[in-house]
Formats: sequence, structure tokens, C-alpha cells
Amino acid sequence: MEHNEELKTHLMATSEEFRSLVERHTQLKQQLEAIEAKPRLTMEDEQQEHQIKKQKLHLKDQMNWMLAQYKAQHVA
Repeated sequence: MEHNEELKTHLMATSEEFRSLVERHTQLKQQLEAIEAKPRLTMEDEQQEHQIKKQKLHLKDQMNWMLAQYKAQHVA
């Protein structure tokens, strides 16, 4: 697990694409937290929440794919 954190730190420093994915994921997380902090969610809020969760998951998949690619290139 610690190795993954080191890889993420390395990619944050060296990959504009990875850094962009992380920044977008963080923005979506903040939007999601703002929606979830509301005392009541409207139907529109729930739809937006669902969309954000899907986008976050997609970004997470992309980041994990980049980590896996980096590992494969540098371990072999």
C-alpha cells in the first residue's frame, strides 16, 4: 500500500495527465460533499449526485490504469 502512495506521488510530480485526473477527482469529491451536506436532496440533487459518483469512479479507474501501466513498465 505504501508503494502505491509513492507511485501516486511520483505520478503527481511527473505526469500532467495524472495530476489533471486527481484534480478533477478532488473537485468532484467536493461537489459531492456539498450535495450530501444538504438537509434534503431534490430529485435534481439525486441525479447530480449519481452523475458525479459515476464520473468519480471513471476517473479512479483511469488513475488506477495509469498506476498499473507505470508499474508494468518499471518492474519488468
